[in-house]
Amino acid sequence: MFAYIIRRLISAVILLLIVSAVTFGIFFVLPKLAGQTGDQLAAQYIGKAPSAADIAAVKKNLGLDKPVFVQYWDFLKGIFVGIDYKFGPDAATCNVPCFGYSFKTHLEVWPEIQSRLPVTISLAAGAAVVWLVSGVATGVLSALRPGSVFDRLAMGVALAGVSLPMFFTGALALALFTYQWPIFERSDYVPLFEDPFLWAQTLVLPWVTLAFLYSALYARLTRASMLETLSEDYIRTARAKGLGERKVVVRHGLRAALTPIVTVFGMDVGLLLGGALITEQVFSLKGVGAFAVEAINANDLPNILGVTLLAAFFIVICNLVVDVLYAAVDPRVRLS
Repeated sequence: MFAYIIRRLISAVILLLIVSAVTFGIFFVLPKLAGQTGDQLAAQYIGKAPSAADIAAVKKNLGLDKPVFVQYWDFLKGIFVGIDYKFGPDAATCNVPCFGYSFKTHLEVWPEIQSRLPVTISLAAGAAVVWLVSGVATGVLSALRPGSVFDRLAMGVALAGVSLPMFFTGALALALFTYQWPIFERSDYVPLFEDPFLWAQTLVLPWVTLAFLYSALYARLTRASMLETLSEDYIRTARAKGLGERKVVVRHGLRAALTPIVTVFGMDVGLLLGGALITEQVFSLKGVGAFAVEAINANDLPNILGVTLLAAFFIVICNLVVDVLYAAVDPRVRLS
């Protein structure tokens, strides 16, 4: 088990390096391959109608006049040791971890993202619990009674949940449960440790709305996986030996059917931690997703790059956790 985890940790570090290189290439190499000059790239880090002196200063500060491999090394080094930017007599320090420095707002990217993370983590964690419990439970019950009224009704609702886009269900939930019937009042995000009750109250509707989309997918996936698992020979053998139905379903059936669920769950949570863009926009939550949208609208490349790196980091880490959970759920994985 220990050797398996070490191998996965090494793989995760290598993958993070590859992701950082690809991300750097998307923002700094591909534009040049498409014909964009260093001056044009530097101009995107400044406001409208920048002067030639401003472009030259940004170009020098970002090292856009250096070879690509030197730029990438400086980029990596800045994440771990920080970097200083000089503006004539003035200077700005991007502290560790340096995910970039916005020349438009004159603020470091990481503190800005860090201030938004509690909102995104609260949204993703709460919705993940709701969709995992509801989706898996619905899928298991449907698999145990295939063709029943509950099965048909549950899969019909799941089909609707998968089909309806988030901006529609979110707006509909707001119109019904906030404005038509004021069950959930619309208010700003309240930190968890400031007032846990208000924290949950402000996030219940976003949780349920976001979870509706994912729980529908998990219900269908769990049902298909459970139906396949329950038809295996070892399940029939367990029943023939006289094991109780509950033990057969939970210990033998569900445990084997969890592998694809764990895979999808790790990917979904990793993506959401990088920012639930549509949900945060619909419910006016100032999370990482909303920060990314603001950066895109302002054409603020350092902020966009910082969010991209953070999202990639969360996806890689969640996949590492999934690999470890694989080993716990199925011991055969440890030998791979």
